Amino acid sequence: MLTLYYAPHTCSLASHIALKEAGAAYELKRLDIDKKEHHRQDYLAINAKARVPAMVTPRGVLTETPAMLAFIAQTYPAAKLAPIDDPFAFGEVQAFNSYLCSTVHVAHAHRMRGHRWVDDPVAIIAMQKKVPQSVGAAFDLIEHGFLRGPWVMGDAYTIADPYLFTLAQWIEADGVDPKRIPRVLDHRRRMLERPAVKKAIAQELA
Repeated sequence: MLTLYYAPHTCSLASHIALKEAGAAYELKRLDIDKKEHHRQDYLAINAKARVPAMVTPRGVLTETPAMLAFIAQTYPAAKLAPIDDPFAFGEVQAFNSYLCSTVHVAHAHRMRGHRWVDDPVAIIAMQKKVPQSVGAAFDLIEHGFLRGPWVMGDAYTIADPYLFTLAQWIEADGVDPKRIPRVLDHRRRMLERPAVKKAIAQELA
């Protein structure tokens, strides 16, 4: 049995969707970020980073969305959520998810969590003003350079898709004009039509 620690409206949704798609047996543990439940000692014993998501597996705890998504794809190969038998193709999936984690998500975080990097209120405001540009540039690159077809990798749905979908839900709040990335928006719409996505969202917001 797997246990996913999550919070609504965070990147934990990507792993939750992947678990649904894989048909995995799992338990959900909700954390209230506003109440700082991710800083409780019992959770810090699970994830010392004080972040979500975290996944408890029979072999230990995994953190970081790209790692968790790769784990799900490899643990449930019958779901065909990644080209795990093709090292290069799997590396491409990992490269895309790493870009979402290291660049896109970090740029988004500057809007609400500038205190992670600076203490100066003026600097925090400057970081917030930069978000529409930095996040917009990242999605422009995805729109014109990375998104290969109906799904991120082309015709095959992979673990890259729930991750892109999760971050793409925040573009309007980040000040990005959605009209400039129509293919990303179309991807987001198609994701919302998938039963696993509908179920994961409903479960998190219940």
